[in-house]
Amino acid sequence: MKVSIITVTFNSAATLEETILSVIQQDHNNIEYIIVDGGSTDNTLSIIEKYKNKIAKVISEKDDGLYFAINKGIALSTGELIGILHSDDFYPDTNIISGIVNSIAASGAESCYGDLQYVDRSNEKKVIRNWKSKPYSEDLFPKGWMPPHPTFFVNRNCYEKYGMYNTQLRSSADYELMLRFLFKHKISTAYISKVLVKMRTGGQSNVSISNRIKANKEDRLAWKLNGLTPGLFTTILKPLSKLKQYF
Repeated sequence: MKVSIITVTFNSAATLEETILSVIQQDHNNIEYIIVDGGSTDNTLSIIEKYKNKIAKVISEKDDGLYFAINKGIALSTGELIGILHSDDFYPDTNIISGIVNSIAASGAESCYGDLQYVDRSNEKKVIRNWKSKPYSEDLFPKGWMPPHPTFFVNRNCYEKYGMYNTQLRSSADYELMLRFLFKHKISTAYISKVLVKMRTGGQSNVSISNRIKANKEDRLAWKLNGLTPGLFTTILKPLSKLKQYF
């Protein structure tokens, strides 16, 4: 199975090399690695150049943000299975992608996801939080649940049938896409009970209280955009529980 992995970069020199290495050192032998850069002015492009013989496609140009760039990468990709790995994140083992492929093959599912660890930005061995997920059921999204987006791998045909990332949303387009695919269109999925991705702290939707509030508003908008009514937990309790980390 050919797997396309997309990394979006913009002035990502501080962390990008480890992200790249975690992809090109995977033991799965059919990976198409795509990097979409937003016109970086630091050392990002030099790092990409260093590994260009291991990267299938690189594009560097100004764009309108993260999700525009991800959509660009999906459009360039040719793999049967597509995953997104941000430039702050990395795969913790060399057998992550082969394990994902084996899970998809064994289950026949259209998608899969697993667990994620938040690690300290300057010390990846220091675990800040474990995001332990669970097997999917239809009652989970109304209760405020979502799978960790960087661990979410999806068959190409799901993007072709149900669309790509909704760029109306600035910080919750990942949530909206998973809500649309899993909850609205009921694509099949498999849960892998393993840490698939390590994420450095300081992501776009978590860097401040104000950004977290905006993200929660967008989470609720994601339901409306799909003609769905969010549950009580999504509208009230979920935002409050997320804000606890700041106090």
